[in-house]
Amino acid sequence: MAGKGDRVWLWDGVERGESGSVSMVISEGYSGSDISIPIYVWRGQEDGPTVAVTAAVHGDEINGTGTIRHIIREQPFELKSGTLVMVPVINMMGFERHSRYMPDRRDLNRSFPGSKEGSLASRMARSFFDQVIRGCDYCIDLHTAAVRRTNFPNVRADLDNDRLADFARAFGASLIVDSKGPKGSLRASACKIGCATLILEAGEVWKVESGVVEYAVRGIMNCLRFLDMIDGEIVEPAFRLETKTTKWIRAAQGGFLEFHVSPGDIVRKDQALATNTDLIGEHKNLIVAPETGVVLGMTTLPSVAPGDPVCHLALPRKSAVKHVERAVDALDEDSLHERVRLELARSVRVVESDPD
Repeated sequence: MAGKGDRVWLWDGVERGESGSVSMVISEGYSGSDISIPIYVWRGQEDGPTVAVTAAVHGDEINGTGTIRHIIREQPFELKSGTLVMVPVINMMGFERHSRYMPDRRDLNRSFPGSKEGSLASRMARSFFDQVIRGCDYCIDLHTAAVRRTNFPNVRADLDNDRLADFARAFGASLIVDSKGPKGSLRASACKIGCATLILEAGEVWKVESGVVEYAVRGIMNCLRFLDMIDGEIVEPAFRLETKTTKWIRAAQGGFLEFHVSPGDIVRKDQALATNTDLIGEHKNLIVAPETGVVLGMTTLPSVAPGDPVCHLALPRKSAVKHVERAVDALDEDSLHERVRLELARSVRVVESDPD
């Protein structure tokens, strides 16, 4: 349990066994009017941890918003203990402009824990951090890829933190990237004060994708089961691949891409990722995997300039990839892993590579 002391939190007004919404003033707009964000609080009958589920700290990343709305509206489980604090949108000013950033052009997710005397982004970060994160024991922060990219669902967490590592593995993601998170991010700042925080990266901006929502809801429920806040058995993934190493493969030349892989695919060293052509289809160069790995994410925009990111690879041990291949080969087409992989593949046109 977080060290709350005698402080009164926003969710304290919701009785045990009840749920309801509260509003938190987070800043002021240019008119001087308050800017508030809605928070939905769900409390179990018994004592337990306080867990935040947050979304849209980048205002255009709304797959997480759709996930939280689904949980609020459908209530797919019974919360028996603890408190669940759900925040569909943190960055309301960015959300209302369909933008990743704040109106002051700063990244809210590089502004935590914030400052009362800082920039607009820094002040908003401080307000949210003090009023929500400091009162929580755990946090699940939901993200998507940046604009013009898509990500296969992957959890990112500092696995050197034993408490967080157990929580992250309980989520049930097939892919875990072991990292502390960038300076100023919500998760890095939250972990420093003892709020064990992971992020889920999945899908694209400006969308609520059904497979991503299902994947996220399953993971959130797994985490709540791990904390004994809801009943049921944790749903284990078909495989779990953990790595500290990822690499963006970039275009060497400008051109128009024909993709040969999609998010979640396993690729071998020297396998073709994309063919770069000119605008009439003449071959310019082949972009290949420098090492064996899994496609963590990729661009959805086929036109590139030199240096543009094309494909983001997770690079595990070779022995781990063989295990993953066997596990994927055994999966049914109706498995969540395969359904999400095929859903995300629709964001790009994938064709067979020409061996010549």
